[in-house]
Amino acid sequence: MKSVKAWRVGNVGDLQILPGSRHRPHLKRPMWIIVLVTMVVLFLVCAYMYPPHTRGACYVFSSRGCKFEWLPPSPVRELTDNEIASRVVIRDILNTPAVRSKNSKVAFLFLTPGPLPFEKLWDKFFHGHEGRFSVYVHASRDKPVHFSRYFINREIRSEQVVWGRISMVDAERRLLANALKDPDNQHFVLLSDSCVPLHDFDYVYNYLMYSNMSFIDCFEDPGPHGNGRYSEHMLPEVELKDFRKGAQWFTMKRQHALIVMADSLYYSKFRDYCKHGVDGKNCIADEHYLPTFFHMIDPGGIANRSVTHVDWSERKWHPKSYKRSDVSYDLLKNITSVYLSEHVTSDEQVNTFSRYF
Repeated sequence: MKSVKAWRVGNVGDLQILPGSRHRPHLKRPMWIIVLVTMVVLFLVCAYMYPPHTRGACYVFSSRGCKFEWLPPSPVRELTDNEIASRVVIRDILNTPAVRSKNSKVAFLFLTPGPLPFEKLWDKFFHGHEGRFSVYVHASRDKPVHFSRYFINREIRSEQVVWGRISMVDAERRLLANALKDPDNQHFVLLSDSCVPLHDFDYVYNYLMYSNMSFIDCFEDPGPHGNGRYSEHMLPEVELKDFRKGAQWFTMKRQHALIVMADSLYYSKFRDYCKHGVDGKNCIADEHYLPTFFHMIDPGGIANRSVTHVDWSERKWHPKSYKRSDVSYDLLKNITSVYLSEHVTSDEQVNTFSRYF
């Protein structure tokens, strides 16, 4: 007779007969017990060395118990009335589409104590491009005598400017306000009396006009002349985590220029608490106001670097000054070939870079 194997499908009546036979191997019980015990031991060891960070899991798995203080996530800070009003205005300005036409101009804003020593060079730069630029001069000390027709009668009402004081920011805002009166001005460039153009007009115009951002230097400086200047009097609107630093010189698209003029909340914080003597610190407003402001309200809209070359490698209060003997073709060629912008912090262990392209 043949041996048979039965397997149940449903009822007893559904019993089916299959041919063949199979011998079940003896189950090695000691082996699976050893494996199970080993896994449990490993789990407990891991729970001891790396205790979980939730309340329930802590008491269930950690052999050391809940020795850490567990707190729920901090709620998002409720904005003040002034912050809400400010952000509504900023949002609407940012949502206003840029206007580009054949009449769009770049506004060149000269912040100078007096005469412009490179005025004749700027005259050559502007020549032949009438209708594509505007010039504004803020002379805080002496009224300049101009040689170029592009600068004659281009002074705005000026006030005294003191290095390191909020008056520097006030002068920037004064220049922006006067330039914004012309609706054709779509990009704004802040310059000093020592600035010279390194490219021809068409290159500069196209580079700025067809960019979708503003070139504002912005980086975090963990050293004494960066975060060390922060004052808690700026709370709650300006927190330490948002405090930024950058060189003063910027280029700015029209929407951002309008935002600067509309801002009174954040400006007042820097006017009152980023100055000499607050908390025994020496905060310089023009190095912190715009970088911090734009980092907070439109961080994706700025390049985190300036297009104005400034050499801070000497680590002094002022950037390196080039003497007549320093200026050469090779120097200018080297500057124009730079593709990394170095952010020199007051912590000698920390420097960062921004790539130009």
